[in-house]
Amino acid sequence: MAGITGLGSNIDIDSIVKALVDAERAPKEAQLTRVEKTATSKFSAVGQLKNAISEFQTALKDLNSSDLFAKRSAKSSNTDLATVSATNKASSGTYQVTVDKLATASKVGTATFAKDATAAASGTLTVKLGPSDRGVDVQVAAGATLAEIRDSLNTALKDKGVSANIVSNPADGSSRLVLSSNTTGAGKDIYVQASAGLEAFRIGSFADNNPASSPSGALSALDGTNAASSGYIAQAQDAEFTVDGLSLRSSSNTVSDAISEVTLNLVSAEAGKKFTVTVDQDTSTVKGNIKKFVDAYNKMVGVTKTLTSVTAVGDSAPVTGALVGDASVRSLMSTVRNELVNPSGQKDGLSILSDLGITTQKDGTLKIDDTKLDKVLSTQYESVAGFFTGENGLTSRLNGKLDVYTETGGILSQRQDGLQDTLSSVKEQRTKLDERIAKVQTRLYAQYNAMDSLIASLTQTSDRLSQALSNLPGVVKQS
Repeated sequence: MAGITGLGSNIDIDSIVKALVDAERAPKEAQLTRVEKTATSKFSAVGQLKNAISEFQTALKDLNSSDLFAKRSAKSSNTDLATVSATNKASSGTYQVTVDKLATASKVGTATFAKDATAAASGTLTVKLGPSDRGVDVQVAAGATLAEIRDSLNTALKDKGVSANIVSNPADGSSRLVLSSNTTGAGKDIYVQASAGLEAFRIGSFADNNPASSPSGALSALDGTNAASSGYIAQAQDAEFTVDGLSLRSSSNTVSDAISEVTLNLVSAEAGKKFTVTVDQDTSTVKGNIKKFVDAYNKMVGVTKTLTSVTAVGDSAPVTGALVGDASVRSLMSTVRNELVNPSGQKDGLSILSDLGITTQKDGTLKIDDTKLDKVLSTQYESVAGFFTGENGLTSRLNGKLDVYTETGGILSQRQDGLQDTLSSVKEQRTKLDERIAKVQTRLYAQYNAMDSLIASLTQTSDRLSQALSNLPGVVKQS
């Protein structure tokens, strides 16, 4: 609106100019809106197609892996006793196993001390794992409480895998220090040597290597103590187990050197109770990846159908997909389908997908016959690997055909770039349209305001003439 208009002519200039401006803008605006809507719809559709192809390529990559087919599955028939895992180098086999004893770590307790006891004198506690260990010296200050001694032990022994804690009797408040190791295996018992004045902390004997020996000595080293023995709560021992009747021992419950490339994780012991460990090809993981391949392909088929379909909607105009009649989509699906039925070229083995129990349904999707696929995996495992993997395998051939669509600068990227250029052009044209319409509006206001001014001037002249004529002699004035 260009100020107050129409005063001279009593004409609604604003409404007239708005109507003319809208009429001038409408055809071009409608054209730009149609172009923008179409380009946006196609841009989104190409993105959906590109994502579906990328997901399919991911499934192809996962299936085209020699490591996948080299994997071995390892199963325990009694996971309450032991679990099992295997490397890719493990040989297939079945083993009868028993777990008679688990490997344990050492846990020891000091003498019992009265509530609020403190060290009467300073000294040193030397903690060892086994009699031949060099040990760690822990300094104890005179007047140190059990809590302070515990903290000193934990600070000094944190890298040795030994921790200290206080266990107290709620009845009388008496306490003792308990040291626990996380190192299992025979010969790894905790020994504590105390210097003069701290003998109540002595556990085991460095001299006789007898972890069951109990210390003697001055329990009066701490104020307020009374005699109470100290010693081993749990002794360190090896795991004892059998594999196919062979008696074996291990310092750890994780046994990786009994069966080549197989790790036994001993969970609990039940002497003489046999269970079976089976090592075989990992067919379940391979089958899972084949299913992912089929699912990703079917999703791609579904996306292309949605984007290229024409759906009738009663008496209304049909709903059309954004890529109806698109040559790129037809070319893509034709290329993929041709590759799916192309024989693998294996001389002695699987040739086409149907040999694995994978067939094409009427709607173009793939379907798996689980029974047939399971049989092929159990009887022709190497042939399945050759069918899918390698330079001439199905997954590699398919991926090569799809790369031209999804790679940077590929067919779909070029399509999106072109559509983005169209959207940018629409934006530029809208800017130019706004500028042109602004000029049209300015021109129309100038014209109509000039007309309004002229009419106002003519009206004023007419009024003066009428007044002059009415004052002439002989003119009879109307009453």
